[in-house]
Amino acid sequence: MNTYYDVIIVGGGPIGLNCGIEAVKRNLSYLIIEKGCLVNSIFNYPTNMTFFSTSERLEIGDVPFVSHGDKPTRREALEYYRRVKSSWNLNINTYETVYEINDSAKGFLVMTSKESYECKNVIISTGYYDNPNLLNVPGENLSKVKHFFDEAHPYAYHKVIVAGAGNSAVDVALETYRRGAEVTMVVREMKLKDSIKYWVKPDIENRIKEGSIKAFFNTSITGIREKEVDLNTPIGKLTIKNDFVLAMTGYHPDFEFLKKNGIELTGEDNYQPVFNPETFETNKKGIFLAGVVCGGMDTGKWFIENSLSHSKDIFDYLEREKGD
Repeated sequence: MNTYYDVIIVGGGPIGLNCGIEAVKRNLSYLIIEKGCLVNSIFNYPTNMTFFSTSERLEIGDVPFVSHGDKPTRREALEYYRRVKSSWNLNINTYETVYEINDSAKGFLVMTSKESYECKNVIISTGYYDNPNLLNVPGENLSKVKHFFDEAHPYAYHKVIVAGAGNSAVDVALETYRRGAEVTMVVREMKLKDSIKYWVKPDIENRIKEGSIKAFFNTSITGIREKEVDLNTPIGKLTIKNDFVLAMTGYHPDFEFLKKNGIELTGEDNYQPVFNPETFETNKKGIFLAGVVCGGMDTGKWFIENSLSHSKDIFDYLEREKGD
């Protein structure tokens, strides 16, 4: 006999936890399934990362989030979400991967790496941080190429290329430069993104202007080798010496997982999940999306702060359906 739940929540990040809290409030049986540790994406953020938002905007479940500064650190966030889990005694299985969501007589049969469960509804809140946007160039599989940044110290006194035009690329370029790395930024666009944090933008622009950090704009990486990288620049092809490539080129949701489980993707690049913007139910009745996964490739549309309301909208709809 498979264990039966009213709702299974795929993903144990802040939005998944918030969905669990809504289930508790409404006395619905539920299970959160997370393939990594609790709030796995936040755990994999850079070690010394500070959030853009103040702590109260990240609060869930009426659990106060007190931080030492105006903006909390990664370490403080990990501690906070552990307290949320404990305060609400949330039912969560970590280090368990959901592989398939199949139709069943009672709704859905959710197949994981450890077990199978039956449920009436499924909420997918898997985020995107586990899936980097690849450069798709020869040599990208070398160990010198990193798509996730932890801290700057390992790159001290080495020749580092930082690929990307957004906040992550700028932060990594500045951090590694200040630890003694020889930093070169490679930006496909003609300039850095307008969304660069206003308090950081003058810093990176001045470092580039004075030559402390080199920058190639309208430039792409075409090949990577152990000690060199090939670039395609506006003035022609160029090869430069290099020890590490830090590809801060963004991330995307697991589109294959969505498609495999019957969720349609639309848009110019076929990457926007189909869902009702009021109820967050997908084209597959009984399967809902919550959080940044709703944005498809537009990963800047939804954050923790502005997608916490998804949980309430979904469970309000489930209660209406139950009443009918």
